[in-house]
Amino acid sequence: MSAPQDGAKPPARLFTPDFLTELFQNPLDPGYADAAARRREAPAAAGWRGASARAVAIVVVVAVGFLFAVAYRETMADEPSRSQARAALIAQIKQREAETDEMTARAGRLREEVGRQRDAALSGSQAARLRNLEAGTGLGRVRGDGVVVRLADAPVQNDGAVTGDSGAGPSRVIYSDLQKVANDLWAAGAEAIAINGQRLTATSTIRSAGAAILVDFRPVTSPYEVSAIGPRSLRDRFDDSRSAYLMRRVARDTGLSFEVRRADDLTLPAAPEPRLRYARPSVSPNPSPAGSGAVRPSGTGSSGPGSSSSPSGGVR
Repeated sequence: MSAPQDGAKPPARLFTPDFLTELFQNPLDPGYADAAARRREAPAAAGWRGASARAVAIVVVVAVGFLFAVAYRETMADEPSRSQARAALIAQIKQREAETDEMTARAGRLREEVGRQRDAALSGSQAARLRNLEAGTGLGRVRGDGVVVRLADAPVQNDGAVTGDSGAGPSRVIYSDLQKVANDLWAAGAEAIAINGQRLTATSTIRSAGAAILVDFRPVTSPYEVSAIGPRSLRDRFDDSRSAYLMRRVARDTGLSFEVRRADDLTLPAAPEPRLRYARPSVSPNPSPAGSGAVRPSGTGSSGPGSSSSPSGGVR
């Protein structure tokens, strides 16, 4: 290498910036600067876009408010018709219930009249036997001492909620509660049972239809009183039953009411006449007298021993 001559300037050193140095010197992308410059150059266009966006928002809010107003008006316009329809249905239900109660009372009076006529036609021992059978099957009114089991839904607060811990079960009486109580009363020695005046028989049903409880297809409402006639030990034996223990625990946890008390001189009404259906044996085909194996159908027009006017298979 040759030494530099006197008075000559040394060559300038050139530095190539690397990526990190450029990143720290210019942290923002150049596109941001270009966008800011464009906004400064055209402020009127940006203001127009902002104004148009606000106008669109106002139009949308007005349209939504108008739709809500129309919907509210239509709802309120239909409310009187719905209220009238509901009131008409309630009045119709009450009218049907009153007619049913009247017909039930009339049927009871006619049944008593039939019983008096029957007792007058029969001897004393036969009439007494029939009365005992009616009392045992639920078709006759009975009187005697027994117990009354009272169940009621939990009280409702002002806000519509029911008291008690709903985690332990529903805070209202359900149909299975009445089933358990009635079954344990039978097991404790009850001779006759009625739920809110509905006498139970061998064909009675206790079931639910939505939130309603039906006893023999007739609705019963809270409070529910299960009246039972039986021996003096009926209450003590029922208190030791599983249903009594379960209902006391449910009453303690949910707030519904459960009470068992003795009652003197209870009167339980008779149950309605059941609609019984009878099965008839089927009629076997008659063999041919000639022994040829031909079968003569039995029916209308046949004659001779073994013929029947009913179709083969019987009538239920």
